[in-house]
Amino acid sequence: MTTVEERLARLEDLEAIRALDAEYCRTLDAYDWDGLADLFTDDGEFVGLARAQGRDGIREFFGGLAAGGLTAFWHHVGNHEIDLDGDRAEIRSKLWQPCVQDGVPHVAAGRYTDVAVRSGGRWLYRTKAVSFDYFAPLAQGWDDGLFTLDAARSSR
Repeated sequence: MTTVEERLARLEDLEAIRALDAEYCRTLDAYDWDGLADLFTDDGEFVGLARAQGRDGIREFFGGLAAGGLTAFWHHVGNHEIDLDGDRAEIRSKLWQPCVQDGVPHVAAGRYTDVAVRSGGRWLYRTKAVSFDYFAPLAQGWDDGLFTLDAARSSR
């Protein structure tokens, strides 16, 4: 049987991991690439539209999104499933993301599969991986044109 302190510590860890995802969304949507990179371990990795390794690689990748035509986005993450094991957590969550690609409003949805670790007293991503279920122009909807962004199509 676990103690009240152990149960409380677990709940605090779970909430800190959810807060990590909220901070990820906030920094990403604010174009705060330094703040975003600081949410990853030194050897952290983002896998999705491309693969970015390390804080510098993550900063560079996200900083280049606008040059690729993705000029605005609003990330909404929820439905967390967190498998917590000491200082390591496996996280599954859902993504819904309105965005603007090449001047056209789009809507995207997908899944994150992440690994976070406790480092220096805080939770950080070791791996954050996204796969898209759809990425389509808002006016078109998601039935007729599941993927209009090549990188999203390849992440499936």
